[in-house]
Amino acid sequence: MATQESGQQQPGTSRGRRAVLGAALAGAGTAVVGLPGVARADQRHDHGHGHGGYESLPKPTVVAHRGTSGYRPEHTLGSYQLALDMGAHVIEQDVVPTKDGHLVCRHENDITATTDVAAHPEFASRKTTKSVDGTPLTGWFTEDFTLAELKTLRAKERIPGTRQRNALYDGRWDVPTLEEVLEWAEKEGRRRGRPVWLHIETKHPTYFRKLGLGLEEPLAKLLRRYGRHKKNSPNFLQSFEPSSIQRLAELVSAPRVVLLSGATSRPWDFVEAGDPRTVADLIKPEGLRWMARFAQGIGPTLDLIIPRKADGSLGTPTTLVDDAHDADLILHPYTMRNENTFLPANFRKGTDPTAYGDAFGAFKAYFETGIDGIFSDNADTALLAAADFAKD
Repeated sequence: MATQESGQQQPGTSRGRRAVLGAALAGAGTAVVGLPGVARADQRHDHGHGHGGYESLPKPTVVAHRGTSGYRPEHTLGSYQLALDMGAHVIEQDVVPTKDGHLVCRHENDITATTDVAAHPEFASRKTTKSVDGTPLTGWFTEDFTLAELKTLRAKERIPGTRQRNALYDGRWDVPTLEEVLEWAEKEGRRRGRPVWLHIETKHPTYFRKLGLGLEEPLAKLLRRYGRHKKNSPNFLQSFEPSSIQRLAELVSAPRVVLLSGATSRPWDFVEAGDPRTVADLIKPEGLRWMARFAQGIGPTLDLIIPRKADGSLGTPTTLVDDAHDADLILHPYTMRNENTFLPANFRKGTDPTAYGDAFGAFKAYFETGIDGIFSDNADTALLAAADFAKD
């Protein structure tokens, strides 16, 4: 697992530890019965959710990773709706472009594993091999389809071997455009009497800009159309490429987050520009101050918060939380999942990699570092863990 070079501290001693403002299970009146681990959430909060900008969000903030991807195929309206019904504070979208320049919600432009495109003989000739951010990939890609063509496909579960129950919903939803998600969020916001918060990521922005399909300008145009471009707008903008966040900072005032992968990795825009800095450089105080010039937060992988030992168990927390807070940056690390295969070794239960482990114990360990929020595939579990943490 990735590690990083910041100094270390003892668990639970972060100066940045925030008081939890409540699990905020608002808008969860819709029953979500029949799901393993899904709780009925009837509590409501009254924090002026969203009206005061991101600082009004409960802490720790629960970000629904690609919706409720632990229960529904990721990046579908069904996944987003369930996340909202569970009470997730923020719901994530990853955006990639179509051939004709529309932004659609997919984790990757390679749609081989997340749609039924392979079952469409009319698109068989579109299968190809490409290099995306230096990685060779063979499959079907959104930039080779018009929106009308893409809308003939149906979404499916990406990892059915791990999440067999999610495959029940294969074919139920199509690939949503970002505009459809914005329309959905506005409709749900009016119905619930509060803004629906989103966390929108530009995927592979340098790669797409070279294809003449830049992401930032159409994203900014959509945000302005829906009034979500302002400082206190209910959405975060995020990217693994700092230059994309810098570009967005010139176009809109909405809060922005730089995503950070493993410590030894380099953002792809750095690779293209010949910038030698790695993530390990960016998480040092100097690098954090640099990012704070154009971003309000960072989204580090959880291993940058608490590195894992050689046996896969959690080690000692680093100073990244305190260092980021000292630079006036919030932290929304990624990603907590309930299944054993994704959990640190000391929180796994039994030998079945697809079974749930001690996710609550892992959430507590991460919350104790003082993080401001967390991405989770299981929003209900994350919200209950946040409520538990509030009682400590």
